[in-house]
Amino acid sequence: MKLSSFPETADIESASEDYATRFAGQAGAWMLDVQTRELRAALLGSTPGGSALDVGGGHGQTEPVLRAEGFQTLVTGSAEVCSQRLEDGVSFEVANHLELPHEDRSHSVVISFRLVTHCERWQELIAELCRVADQRVIVDYPAKLSVNMLADLFFGMKKGVEKNTRTYRTFSHKDIADEFHKHGFTELKRHPQFFFPMVLHRMIRNRGISAFLEGAARILFLTRFLGSPVVLEARRST
Repeated sequence: MKLSSFPETADIESASEDYATRFAGQAGAWMLDVQTRELRAALLGSTPGGSALDVGGGHGQTEPVLRAEGFQTLVTGSAEVCSQRLEDGVSFEVANHLELPHEDRSHSVVISFRLVTHCERWQELIAELCRVADQRVIVDYPAKLSVNMLADLFFGMKKGVEKNTRTYRTFSHKDIADEFHKHGFTELKRHPQFFFPMVLHRMIRNRGISAFLEGAARILFLTRFLGSPVVLEARRST
């Protein structure tokens, strides 16, 4: 049964219970802690109490962070089913993510995680995020300049470990930056999350070992230059 008639619906998968198993156990919880830390860093300086739009946020990984930071948050999904993992009381609406039903610059902050990489019309998605954002847009994406360069070679192994992994698009930092620049967001700051591939941490299944490895990579500046996924903070300059 078709759940949505919208052109981009990758968030239906990322909002599912099956997808949530990718972040089960201590390794998964640790990876989400790292994501939360980088998202909070990207939110620094935002006006507290403002409006936030969490586009494709039915996975429930980012809305609690926005709420804890004082934002009045609305989550969008491509279908009603995308709301099933959200906590009671969270504001949710079904929306076409390429034509959001919101006025220009109507939200202080607009974020979208787990979506750009699976979106065929990703340039249109970024344009729409920028249109409805007043101050900043925050997205995540897998970087080409990282261990993702070996993604195709090891996809079979990754599939064997994760079972429910999907193919995904990687991006150069320039390609992403160019799209934001087109829409007046020229102040960009990257917050890379991991140096080692996430599948390795899922294989290790040990929070302490993973934290040690990633801590060493940060000390050696490997994460700074080769880290992925990247949490990108884009601020409006016009």
